Amino acid sequence: MNYVLQSLSEIISYASIAIICYGAALGLLKFISNELSRFKNSFSLAKTVQIKIEVGYYLLLGLEFLIASDIIDTILNPSFDDLGILAGTVVIRTALSFFLNKEIESIAENKVPEDKK
Repeated sequence: MNYVLQSLSEIISYASIAIICYGAALGLLKFISNELSRFKNSFSLAKTVQIKIEVGYYLLLGLEFLIASDIIDTILNPSFDDLGILAGTVVIRTALSFFLNKEIESIAENKVPEDKK
């Protein structure tokens, strides 16, 4: 059973890395596309804000998966050192998630209107 849970934890970790990399790559491609549109005079600041929000959501999702993976690892190896490392990791990742989520909400509320490109 431990082998299955350990494998599951590793799969979740790799999935989280894939999610973060996918979101970053997608955001980068959209950003480059939007920047290149400056040459056609169709640049959109609102689109840049939307890209930032989308990348933030991928980062949040990836962080949540990483926390789940760390929890599974600690359940499998419950030493005091591992618990301390998990506590520190969860606190840091939760704080990152909290502040990133607040920033995304703030950006979404104060979105640049389409007519102010």
